[in-house]
Amino acid sequence: MPSLPLHRDPGRHGHAGWPKPRLDFRPEATYQVGTGAEGSGYGAAPRGAGAEERMAVGVFDSGLGGLTVLDALLRRLPDVPFAYYGDNAHTPYGVREADDIFRLTCTGVERLWDEGSDLVVLACNTASAAALKRMQETWVPADKRVLGVFVPLIEALTERQWGDNSPPREVAVKHVALFATPATVSSRAFQRELAFRAIGVDVEAQPCGGLVDAIEDGDMILAEALVHSHVAALKRRMPRPQAAVLGCTHYPLMEAAFRDALGPDVAVFSQPELVAASLADYLERRPEMLGTGRETVLLTTGDPAAVSRHATRFLRREIAFRAA
Repeated sequence: MPSLPLHRDPGRHGHAGWPKPRLDFRPEATYQVGTGAEGSGYGAAPRGAGAEERMAVGVFDSGLGGLTVLDALLRRLPDVPFAYYGDNAHTPYGVREADDIFRLTCTGVERLWDEGSDLVVLACNTASAAALKRMQETWVPADKRVLGVFVPLIEALTERQWGDNSPPREVAVKHVALFATPATVSSRAFQRELAFRAIGVDVEAQPCGGLVDAIEDGDMILAEALVHSHVAALKRRMPRPQAAVLGCTHYPLMEAAFRDALGPDVAVFSQPELVAASLADYLERRPEMLGTGRETVLLTTGDPAAVSRHATRFLRREIAFRAA
């Protein structure tokens, strides 16, 4: 696809701003969207007869972790249909080189555009950290939007509202533990975005090797052991963090283990609800980004039957993927 300039939404430092459409999040295999009187979805103009159905919002992830974000989105925006793309054939992204992550992420986003999703959320911290800035600056067309998941979390951590363009300032939290994939840690994207908003914050980052693989494989005993090991490693460098950031969308599934390992005095920031609130706010300001699709679809580059089984265990409800 030819490189095209990004048409940015107003926002600080290139952040396309983040934080009320009825999907039935049922235990059946698919999610069916409810429609308004016009049958056209929330905030969208009715389409002409015979017009192709469009999915309102795309959600991209390297695997199953983005389902934690999709779950929160479906609960927060029950009228909005979503197209989810899990690149399960190439997971995990956290050990890949930046160019590889960029290429794979662009491929997935293009597939979501093919589903009619003009707005795509990268529900993958590794892709947001290693690929998003380059995508926005060199690749995303003017009529599309691709948003990441870092900024809503950082806005919550620094108690900033969207559109607050004031200079960086001191905040209450001074010592932050970041748990993320090796690629996210090496990108320093979290520290870069944080520096736009806050000063005097010490960030200690722990690359959590093996954790995504254990979660994707459903080995929660190993995953819990890895959480405790990674927390212990970080605490040797930062004994008393005030806040901990779960910087991977897989990690909310292990939030209880992180809280147990960190102790009761550490505030834990997890992304799904924060991203859902941010997207709801974004769509209120930019309702034209909503499409008129009638159902949520789940796509995978992996084996649909195997991914569906893993996803059902992942979210504890029956979920059906189809081949991307």
